[in-house]
Amino acid sequence: MKKIILTLACFGFCGVSSGQDPAGQTIRVGMIGLAQDGSAPASAKELPRFWKTRLEHVEATVRTLKKGTMSVLTETPGKRNVYLVTYGAAEDRRGTANYNSAVGGRSPFSYARKDGTQKPVVFLLGPVHGQEVEGIAGLLNLIQIAESGRDLRGRQWDELAANLAKCRVLIIPCGGPDARARCPYDSWVGVDYPVHERIGMGTRPDGSNQTWPSVKRIHPMRGPQVGTLGAYWNDSQVNLMHDEWFDPMAPETRAFFRLARDEAPDYIVSLHSHAATPELMQSAYVPWTVKETLKTLGDRLQKRYAAAGLPHRASGTEPKVDGKTFPPPHFNLASALHHACGAVAFVHETPCGLRTPPYPQVDHDQLLDLQLLLYDELFRYAVDHPVNWLADNRSTAP
Repeated sequence: MKKIILTLACFGFCGVSSGQDPAGQTIRVGMIGLAQDGSAPASAKELPRFWKTRLEHVEATVRTLKKGTMSVLTETPGKRNVYLVTYGAAEDRRGTANYNSAVGGRSPFSYARKDGTQKPVVFLLGPVHGQEVEGIAGLLNLIQIAESGRDLRGRQWDELAANLAKCRVLIIPCGGPDARARCPYDSWVGVDYPVHERIGMGTRPDGSNQTWPSVKRIHPMRGPQVGTLGAYWNDSQVNLMHDEWFDPMAPETRAFFRLARDEAPDYIVSLHSHAATPELMQSAYVPWTVKETLKTLGDRLQKRYAAAGLPHRASGTEPKVDGKTFPPPHFNLASALHHACGAVAFVHETPCGLRTPPYPQVDHDQLLDLQLLLYDELFRYAVDHPVNWLADNRSTAP
Protein backbone atom coordinates (compact mmCIF):
# COMPACT_ATOMS: atom_id res chain seq x y z
CA MET A 1 0.00 0.00 0.00
CA LYS A 2 1.28 3.45 -0.93
CA LYS A 3 1.85 5.70 2.04
CA ILE A 4 0.54 9.26 1.95
CA ILE A 5 1.09 11.86 4.64
CA LEU A 6 -1.25 14.84 4.71
CA THR A 7 0.04 18.02 6.27
CA LEU A 8 -2.28 20.86 7.12
CA ALA A 9 -1.65 24.16 8.81
CA CYS A 10 -4.26 26.19 7.05
CA PHE A 11 -6.44 29.11 8.03
CA GLY A 12 -9.40 30.58 6.19
CA PHE A 13 -10.75 28.79 3.14
CA CYS A 14 -8.82 25.83 1.87
CA GLY A 15 -9.16 22.16 1.11
CA VAL A 16 -6.96 19.16 1.62
CA SER A 17 -5.62 17.50 -1.48
CA SER A 18 -3.98 14.13 -1.66
CA GLY A 19 -2.01 12.27 -4.26
CA GLN A 20 -0.05 9.11 -4.83
CA ASP A 21 3.43 8.54 -6.06
CA PRO A 22 3.31 5.68 -8.60
CA ALA A 23 6.68 4.50 -7.33
CA GLY A 24 5.15 3.96 -3.90
CA GLN A 25 7.29 6.57 -2.18
CA THR A 26 6.03 8.71 0.68
CA ILE A 27 4.85 12.14 -0.37
CA ARG A 28 3.27 14.98 1.56
CA VAL A 29 0.30 16.60 -0.05
CA GLY A 30 -1.32 19.47 1.76
CA MET A 31 -0.96 23.09 2.66
CA ILE A 32 1.31 25.18 4.83
CA GLY A 33 -0.63 28.26 5.80
CA LEU A 34 1.61 29.95 8.37
CA ALA A 35 4.13 32.63 7.52
CA GLN A 36 7.64 32.24 8.90
CA ASP A 37 6.77 34.61 11.72
CA GLY A 38 3.73 32.48 12.61
CA SER A 39 1.15 34.91 11.22
CA ALA A 40 -1.91 33.56 9.47
CA PRO A 41 -3.40 34.66 6.15
CA ALA A 42 -5.71 37.66 6.21
CA SER A 43 -9.26 36.78 7.15
CA ALA A 44 -12.14 37.53 4.81
CA LYS A 45 -13.20 40.39 7.09
CA GLU A 46 -9.90 42.16 6.44
CA LEU A 47 -10.27 42.08 2.65
CA PRO A 48 -12.33 44.46 0.48
CA ARG A 49 -15.78 43.18 -0.43
CA PHE A 50 -14.93 43.31 -4.14
CA TRP A 51 -11.93 41.02 -3.64
CA LYS A 52 -13.38 37.57 -4.30
CA THR A 53 -10.89 34.79 -5.01
CA ARG A 54 -12.22 31.67 -3.27
CA LEU A 55 -13.77 28.67 -4.95
CA GLU A 56 -16.98 29.39 -3.05
CA HIS A 57 -17.01 32.87 -4.65
CA VAL A 58 -16.68 31.30 -8.09
CA GLU A 59 -19.50 28.89 -7.30
CA ALA A 60 -21.78 31.67 -6.08
CA THR A 61 -21.05 33.89 -9.07
CA VAL A 62 -21.66 31.32 -11.79
CA ARG A 63 -24.95 30.27 -10.21
CA THR A 64 -26.44 33.77 -10.18
CA LEU A 65 -25.95 34.76 -13.82
CA LYS A 66 -28.70 36.64 -15.61
CA LYS A 67 -27.13 37.40 -19.00
CA GLY A 68 -24.40 34.80 -19.14
CA THR A 69 -24.63 31.03 -19.34
CA MET A 70 -22.85 28.62 -17.03
CA SER A 71 -21.76 25.07 -17.74
CA VAL A 72 -19.36 22.58 -16.17
CA LEU A 73 -16.45 22.20 -18.56
CA THR A 74 -14.87 19.23 -16.79
CA GLU A 75 -14.13 17.71 -13.40
CA THR A 76 -10.65 17.78 -11.89
CA PRO A 77 -8.79 14.82 -10.40
CA GLY A 78 -9.86 16.22 -7.01
CA LYS A 79 -13.55 16.00 -8.07
CA ARG A 80 -13.95 19.77 -8.37
CA ASN A 81 -15.84 21.50 -11.16
CA VAL A 82 -14.13 23.67 -13.76
CA TYR A 83 -16.84 26.18 -14.70
CA LEU A 84 -17.28 27.89 -18.04
CA VAL A 85 -19.23 31.15 -18.34
CA THR A 86 -20.20 32.35 -21.82
CA TYR A 87 -21.60 35.58 -23.23
CA GLY A 88 -22.86 36.07 -26.76
CA ALA A 89 -24.28 33.46 -29.10
CA ALA A 90 -21.91 30.96 -30.67
CA GLU A 91 -21.54 31.14 -34.45
CA ASP A 92 -20.96 28.04 -36.52
CA ARG A 93 -17.74 28.88 -38.32
CA ARG A 94 -16.16 25.45 -38.44
CA GLY A 95 -14.73 24.50 -41.79
CA THR A 96 -13.56 21.26 -43.35
CA ALA A 97 -10.29 20.61 -41.49
CA ASN A 98 -8.61 20.88 -38.13
CA TYR A 99 -6.32 23.90 -37.74
CA ASN A 100 -3.06 22.04 -38.28
CA SER A 101 -4.27 20.45 -41.51
CA ALA A 102 -5.81 23.72 -42.71
CA VAL A 103 -2.48 25.50 -42.27
CA GLY A 104 -0.80 22.61 -44.10
CA GLY A 105 -3.22 23.33 -46.93
CA ARG A 106 -2.22 27.01 -46.82
CA SER A 107 -5.71 28.01 -45.76
CA PRO A 108 -6.52 28.65 -42.07
CA PHE A 109 -9.96 29.62 -43.39
CA SER A 110 -10.54 25.91 -44.02
CA TYR A 111 -10.53 25.43 -40.24
CA ALA A 112 -12.63 28.47 -39.21
CA ARG A 113 -14.45 30.78 -41.58
CA LYS A 114 -13.07 34.11 -40.39
CA ASP A 115 -13.74 36.76 -43.04
CA GLY A 116 -13.64 39.97 -41.01
CA THR A 117 -17.41 40.13 -40.50
CA GLN A 118 -17.81 37.60 -37.72
CA LYS A 119 -18.13 38.36 -34.04
CA PRO A 120 -14.75 38.29 -32.22
CA VAL A 121 -14.29 35.34 -29.86
CA VAL A 122 -12.25 35.94 -26.68
CA PHE A 123 -11.28 33.08 -24.34
CA LEU A 124 -10.16 34.10 -20.84
CA LEU A 125 -8.57 31.24 -18.94
CA GLY A 126 -8.47 31.90 -15.19
CA PRO A 127 -5.46 30.93 -13.11
CA VAL A 128 -4.27 27.34 -13.35
CA HIS A 129 -1.85 27.98 -10.46
CA GLY A 130 -3.65 28.10 -7.14
CA GLN A 131 -1.59 30.82 -5.46
CA GLU A 132 -2.16 33.23 -8.37
CA VAL A 133 -5.50 34.40 -7.05
CA GLU A 134 -5.52 37.86 -8.63
CA GLY A 135 -6.90 36.56 -11.92
CA ILE A 136 -9.93 35.08 -10.17
CA ALA A 137 -10.73 38.46 -8.61
CA GLY A 138 -10.43 40.15 -11.99
CA LEU A 139 -12.65 37.66 -13.80
CA LEU A 140 -15.39 37.69 -11.18
CA ASN A 141 -15.43 41.48 -11.45
CA LEU A 142 -15.49 41.20 -15.25
CA ILE A 143 -18.52 38.91 -15.02
CA GLN A 144 -20.20 41.56 -12.87
CA ILE A 145 -19.42 44.14 -15.57
CA ALA A 146 -20.91 41.84 -18.23
CA GLU A 147 -24.02 41.46 -16.09
CA SER A 148 -24.51 45.05 -14.93
CA GLY A 149 -21.93 47.39 -16.49
CA ARG A 150 -20.31 47.90 -13.08
CA ASP A 151 -17.56 46.06 -11.23
CA LEU A 152 -18.02 44.83 -7.67
CA ARG A 153 -16.88 48.22 -6.37
CA GLY A 154 -19.79 49.86 -8.19
CA ARG A 155 -17.46 51.48 -10.73
CA GLN A 156 -18.92 51.92 -14.22
CA TRP A 157 -17.09 50.47 -17.25
CA ASP A 158 -19.24 51.62 -20.18
CA GLU A 159 -16.82 51.00 -23.06
CA LEU A 160 -15.65 47.68 -21.70
CA ALA A 161 -19.23 46.47 -21.25
CA ALA A 162 -20.17 47.64 -24.75
CA ASN A 163 -17.20 45.98 -26.45
CA LEU A 164 -17.67 42.78 -24.47
CA ALA A 165 -21.28 42.66 -25.67
CA LYS A 166 -20.03 42.72 -29.28
CA CYS A 167 -18.00 39.54 -28.72
CA ARG A 168 -18.48 35.88 -28.00
CA VAL A 169 -16.77 35.58 -24.61
CA LEU A 170 -15.59 32.40 -22.90
CA ILE A 171 -14.59 32.77 -19.25
CA ILE A 172 -13.14 30.05 -17.03
CA PRO A 173 -13.00 31.89 -13.67
CA CYS A 174 -10.59 29.37 -12.15
CA GLY A 175 -8.61 27.03 -14.37
CA GLY A 176 -7.07 25.10 -11.47
CA PRO A 177 -9.61 24.45 -8.69
CA ASP A 178 -7.50 21.66 -7.14
CA ALA A 179 -4.56 24.03 -6.90
CA ARG A 180 -6.69 26.88 -5.56
CA ALA A 181 -8.06 24.63 -2.83
CA ARG A 182 -4.49 23.96 -1.71
CA CYS A 183 -3.75 27.68 -1.20
CA PRO A 184 -4.91 29.14 2.15
CA TYR A 185 -4.27 32.75 1.10
CA ASP A 186 -6.98 34.88 -0.52
CA SER A 187 -4.57 37.78 -1.10
CA TRP A 188 -0.83 38.43 -1.03
CA VAL A 189 -0.93 42.17 -0.35
CA GLY A 190 1.67 42.90 2.33
CA VAL A 191 3.00 39.33 2.50
CA ASP A 192 6.69 38.43 2.22
CA TYR A 193 8.04 36.73 -0.91
CA PRO A 194 9.31 33.55 0.82
CA VAL A 195 5.79 32.82 2.11
CA HIS A 196 4.31 33.21 -1.37
CA GLU A 197 7.07 31.00 -2.76
CA ARG A 198 6.49 28.26 -0.19
CA ILE A 199 2.72 28.17 -0.66
CA GLY A 200 2.97 28.20 -4.43
CA MET A 201 5.91 25.92 -5.06
CA GLY A 202 5.88 23.74 -1.96
CA THR A 203 8.81 22.44 0.01
CA ARG A 204 11.66 19.98 -0.22
CA PRO A 205 11.86 17.09 2.26
CA ASP A 206 14.15 19.17 4.50
CA GLY A 207 11.47 21.88 4.78
CA SER A 208 13.21 24.44 2.54
CA ASN A 209 11.27 26.12 -0.23
CA GLN A 210 11.16 24.76 -3.72
CA THR A 211 12.33 27.56 -6.01
CA TRP A 212 11.82 28.67 -9.58
CA PRO A 213 12.89 27.48 -12.12
CA SER A 214 14.27 24.28 -10.60
CA VAL A 215 10.77 23.42 -9.31
CA LYS A 216 9.83 22.68 -12.93
CA ARG A 217 12.53 20.01 -13.23
CA ILE A 218 10.26 17.48 -11.53
CA HIS A 219 7.00 16.79 -13.34
CA PRO A 220 4.59 15.42 -12.32
CA MET A 221 5.61 16.67 -8.90
CA ARG A 222 6.28 13.33 -7.21
CA GLY A 223 9.15 11.42 -5.71
CA PRO A 224 11.84 11.73 -3.05
CA GLN A 225 12.64 15.37 -3.83
CA VAL A 226 9.12 16.48 -2.86
CA GLY A 227 8.32 17.49 0.71
CA THR A 228 4.97 19.28 0.59
CA LEU A 229 3.06 19.83 -2.63
CA GLY A 230 2.46 23.51 -3.39
CA ALA A 231 -0.35 25.17 -5.29
CA TYR A 232 1.21 24.93 -8.76
CA TRP A 233 -0.36 21.53 -9.40
CA ASN A 234 -3.69 19.74 -9.59
CA ASP A 235 -4.39 16.72 -7.42
CA SER A 236 -2.56 14.47 -9.89
CA GLN A 237 0.54 16.64 -9.33
CA VAL A 238 0.36 18.04 -12.88
CA ASN A 239 1.31 21.65 -13.63
CA LEU A 240 -1.31 22.58 -16.23
CA MET A 241 1.07 25.03 -17.90
CA HIS A 242 3.39 22.17 -18.77
CA ASP A 243 1.20 19.15 -19.46
CA GLU A 244 2.14 16.60 -22.14
CA TRP A 245 0.39 18.28 -25.06
CA PHE A 246 0.37 15.28 -27.40
CA ASP A 247 -0.92 12.95 -24.69
CA PRO A 248 -2.43 15.12 -21.93
CA MET A 249 -2.20 13.85 -18.38
CA ALA A 250 -4.89 16.14 -16.97
CA PRO A 251 -8.62 16.29 -17.78
CA GLU A 252 -8.44 20.07 -17.43
CA THR A 253 -5.94 20.24 -20.29
CA ARG A 254 -8.08 18.08 -22.54
CA ALA A 255 -11.09 20.29 -21.80
CA PHE A 256 -9.20 23.53 -22.56
CA PHE A 257 -8.11 22.16 -25.92
CA ARG A 258 -11.56 20.84 -26.80
CA LEU A 259 -13.04 24.25 -26.06
CA ALA A 260 -10.40 26.04 -28.15
CA ARG A 261 -10.87 23.70 -31.12
CA ASP A 262 -14.67 23.96 -30.98
CA GLU A 263 -14.90 27.74 -30.54
CA ALA A 264 -11.91 28.84 -32.68
CA PRO A 265 -11.24 31.92 -30.51
CA ASP A 266 -9.39 34.92 -31.89
CA TYR A 267 -7.69 35.68 -28.57
CA ILE A 268 -6.78 33.47 -25.61
CA VAL A 269 -5.43 34.90 -22.36
CA SER A 270 -3.93 32.65 -19.69
CA LEU A 271 -4.02 34.67 -16.46
CA HIS A 272 -1.06 34.51 -14.09
CA SER A 273 0.55 36.48 -11.27
CA HIS A 274 4.13 37.13 -10.22
CA ALA A 275 5.96 39.48 -7.90
CA ALA A 276 7.20 41.92 -10.56
CA THR A 277 5.56 44.60 -12.70
CA PRO A 278 2.76 43.53 -15.08
CA GLU A 279 3.65 41.99 -18.41
CA LEU A 280 1.79 40.81 -21.48
CA MET A 281 4.22 38.08 -22.39
CA GLN A 282 5.37 36.94 -25.80
CA SER A 283 4.46 33.35 -26.66
CA ALA A 284 7.12 31.02 -28.04
CA TYR A 285 6.84 29.02 -31.26
CA VAL A 286 4.00 31.04 -32.76
CA PRO A 287 3.92 32.94 -36.08
CA TRP A 288 5.66 36.29 -36.30
CA THR A 289 2.34 37.99 -37.00
CA VAL A 290 1.10 36.79 -33.60
CA LYS A 291 4.25 38.11 -31.94
CA GLU A 292 3.75 41.50 -33.62
CA THR A 293 0.15 41.63 -32.40
CA LEU A 294 1.33 40.83 -28.87
CA LYS A 295 3.89 43.65 -29.07
CA THR A 296 1.19 46.08 -30.18
CA LEU A 297 -1.20 44.96 -27.44
CA GLY A 298 1.61 45.09 -24.89
CA ASP A 299 2.57 48.64 -25.88
CA ARG A 300 -1.03 49.82 -25.63
CA LEU A 301 -1.58 48.13 -22.30
CA GLN A 302 1.57 49.51 -20.69
CA LYS A 303 0.52 53.01 -21.77
CA ARG A 304 -2.85 52.46 -20.11
CA TYR A 305 -1.13 51.35 -16.91
CA ALA A 306 1.20 54.35 -16.95
CA ALA A 307 -1.65 56.79 -17.53
CA ALA A 308 -3.53 55.28 -14.58
CA GLY A 309 -0.51 55.63 -12.27
CA LEU A 310 -0.16 51.86 -11.95
CA PRO A 311 3.00 49.74 -11.99
CA HIS A 312 4.11 49.41 -15.60
CA ARG A 313 6.94 48.77 -17.99
CA ALA A 314 8.33 51.12 -20.61
CA SER A 315 6.73 49.15 -23.44
CA GLY A 316 5.40 45.78 -24.45
CA THR A 317 7.76 42.81 -24.61
CA GLU A 318 9.79 42.70 -27.81
CA PRO A 319 9.33 39.65 -30.05
CA LYS A 320 12.31 37.47 -30.80
CA VAL A 321 13.15 34.46 -32.89
CA ASP A 322 12.72 31.26 -30.89
CA GLY A 323 15.35 28.58 -30.51
CA LYS A 324 18.50 30.55 -31.38
CA THR A 325 19.97 29.82 -27.95
CA PHE A 326 20.11 26.81 -25.66
CA PRO A 327 18.17 25.85 -23.65
CA PRO A 328 15.27 26.65 -25.97
CA PRO A 329 12.17 28.53 -24.79
CA HIS A 330 9.42 26.37 -23.36
CA PHE A 331 6.34 25.38 -25.36
CA ASN A 332 3.78 26.17 -22.70
CA LEU A 333 -0.02 26.13 -22.55
CA ALA A 334 -0.39 29.42 -24.43
CA SER A 335 1.86 28.21 -27.25
CA ALA A 336 0.04 24.90 -27.45
CA LEU A 337 -3.41 26.50 -27.51
CA HIS A 338 -2.37 28.66 -30.46
CA HIS A 339 -1.53 25.54 -32.44
CA ALA A 340 -4.93 24.04 -31.63
CA CYS A 341 -6.93 26.93 -33.08
CA GLY A 342 -4.73 29.72 -34.48
CA ALA A 343 -5.61 32.24 -31.76
CA VAL A 344 -3.41 35.07 -30.54
CA ALA A 345 -2.69 33.23 -27.30
CA PHE A 346 -0.61 34.67 -24.49
CA VAL A 347 0.12 34.81 -20.77
CA HIS A 348 -0.61 37.97 -18.79
CA GLU A 349 1.30 38.35 -15.53
CA THR A 350 0.10 40.78 -12.89
CA PRO A 351 1.86 41.73 -9.65
CA CYS A 352 0.40 40.35 -6.45
CA GLY A 353 1.30 43.03 -3.90
CA LEU A 354 4.15 41.41 -1.98
CA ARG A 355 5.95 43.73 0.44
CA THR A 356 9.43 42.36 -0.27
CA PRO A 357 11.69 44.85 -2.14
CA PRO A 358 12.15 45.55 -5.00
CA TYR A 359 8.71 44.29 -6.03
CA PRO A 360 5.90 46.81 -6.60
CA GLN A 361 3.64 47.23 -3.59
CA VAL A 362 0.05 47.67 -4.69
CA ASP A 363 -3.30 47.56 -2.96
CA HIS A 364 -6.41 45.63 -3.95
CA ASP A 365 -7.94 48.50 -5.91
CA GLN A 366 -4.80 48.78 -7.99
CA LEU A 367 -4.62 45.03 -8.51
CA LEU A 368 -8.19 45.02 -9.79
CA ASP A 369 -7.54 48.00 -12.06
CA LEU A 370 -4.56 46.17 -13.58
CA GLN A 371 -6.87 43.29 -14.46
CA LEU A 372 -9.78 45.33 -15.78
CA LEU A 373 -7.61 47.63 -17.89
CA LEU A 374 -6.25 44.50 -19.56
CA TYR A 375 -9.79 43.50 -20.52
CA ASP A 376 -10.73 47.04 -21.53
CA GLU A 377 -7.80 47.21 -23.93
CA LEU A 378 -8.17 43.64 -25.20
CA PHE A 379 -11.87 43.90 -26.05
CA ARG A 380 -11.34 47.28 -27.67
CA TYR A 381 -8.61 45.80 -29.84
CA ALA A 382 -10.65 42.69 -30.69
CA VAL A 383 -13.62 44.77 -31.86
CA ASP A 384 -11.46 47.22 -33.83
CA HIS A 385 -9.35 44.51 -35.51
CA PRO A 386 -11.60 41.68 -36.74
CA VAL A 387 -9.70 38.64 -37.94
CA ASN A 388 -9.87 38.00 -41.68
CA TRP A 389 -8.23 34.76 -42.73
CA LEU A 390 -9.91 34.84 -46.14
CA ALA A 391 -8.08 37.99 -47.17
CA ASP A 392 -4.76 36.33 -46.31
CA ASN A 393 -5.60 33.10 -48.09
CA ARG A 394 -3.00 32.61 -50.80
CA SER A 395 -3.58 28.91 -51.28
CA THR A 396 -3.32 27.46 -54.75
CA ALA A 397 -5.07 24.52 -56.33
CA PRO A 398 -3.22 21.21 -55.88
